[in-house]
Amino acid sequence: MSGEGISFARTSGGIPVLVERIPGSESAGFMVGVRTGSRDEDKSVMGISHLLEHVVFRETKSRSSYQMAKEMEGAGGEMNAFTGKEMTAFYGVTIKETKDVAKEMVADIVVNPLINENDVELEKKIVIQELSMIENEPESYIHDLFSSNIWRGHPLSQDEGGTVEIVKGLGSKELREYYEERYGIPNISVFAAGNVETEEALSWAEGMFDGLSGKKEMKRKTPPTPKAGYSFTENSSEHYHVAMGFPAYGPDHKDRVPLTLLSAVIGSGTSSRLFQEVREKKALVYSIYNVVEQHSDAGALCTYLSSTDENVVEGMETTANVYRSIRDNGLEKGELERTKNLIKGVLVRSMESTERRMYRLGREFLLSGKYQTLGDRLKAISDATEEDVMRVASDIIKGSRLNVSVLGRKNKDIEGFSISGLDV
Repeated sequence: MSGEGISFARTSGGIPVLVERIPGSESAGFMVGVRTGSRDEDKSVMGISHLLEHVVFRETKSRSSYQMAKEMEGAGGEMNAFTGKEMTAFYGVTIKETKDVAKEMVADIVVNPLINENDVELEKKIVIQELSMIENEPESYIHDLFSSNIWRGHPLSQDEGGTVEIVKGLGSKELREYYEERYGIPNISVFAAGNVETEEALSWAEGMFDGLSGKKEMKRKTPPTPKAGYSFTENSSEHYHVAMGFPAYGPDHKDRVPLTLLSAVIGSGTSSRLFQEVREKKALVYSIYNVVEQHSDAGALCTYLSSTDENVVEGMETTANVYRSIRDNGLEKGELERTKNLIKGVLVRSMESTERRMYRLGREFLLSGKYQTLGDRLKAISDATEEDVMRVASDIIKGSRLNVSVLGRKNKDIEGFSISGLDV
């Protein structure tokens, strides 16, 4: 498989290696993706993927965290990582002249972490503070609450960070066992972007990671299609945060692009239906926007809004009216073309970053086993028709599948609220 600007190869040990060379780029990035995340965790160790991602930066067989920081920053670079529901990834980006440092640092933390008890105890303190911080940042926390609600009863509902109680109980033994079980073939893939040659990345992957073989392959159960559901979480904020939406498609579905367009028509940008109807015309919210969340075998179309207590229920009702109007009455003249150009613009601008290109390449491949060039993406957007978008609207926007999560104080309107009152 190959595409313009993207090459695909495998090491002798079978590790997938994807490289997006950017002609003229002054930077180079290297990333190792591990196909394990919060949905792959036993309930007794929820949060272990995220904690391990932190701990490997503490110390390796040859470097302390301070030494790693000095080498990366001395190379004009940055090293970081992230944990998701289905993947954990580690990456480094430097200027092109010092890219060997990025390769060395990323390989060191993936292959040689010490994972000793002292480092685990120190990092647990940081992770526990992070979990507390998330709960005190409602704009972030509401996303977790919606995910827990719509995927209730399935491992996709598990938060990436786990819980404070479980994290406190994890030790170096559990983390070392988790690392030994999952960090390697067949769960790892290697990605590179920027001023990088395919043979260079392939040689690096083969030399550094082919020895990590014989690991447990992740086996996952596809979630059933969720039915309608409502959750309320009380907090002390006077502002209310709401997430509402529907189960949708995974990343390899044939209607993935029309779904993205539908979501954008509903709530991307200040010309979108939701921004105009809910904020501009009625002033019911401070912020409102739509996203498509995708996992390897499932997805969701979601709206997020923030509002004061006197407006929160009407804000949800008006949002439901927008859903119904698009599904039943179709698109306005010129709306689809305007939305296509909006998405193309966001996509093109994001591709100006080596880090963003590498992230997009890695995430798409780890979720779907596929990849697309920028040209492929732009063509798919151009080729989508109004009929495609409306077919998806009819399939996705159904009251029997509407899920709503609310974060805020109790009041009489919320206490009397029923999801059945949202006429979708």
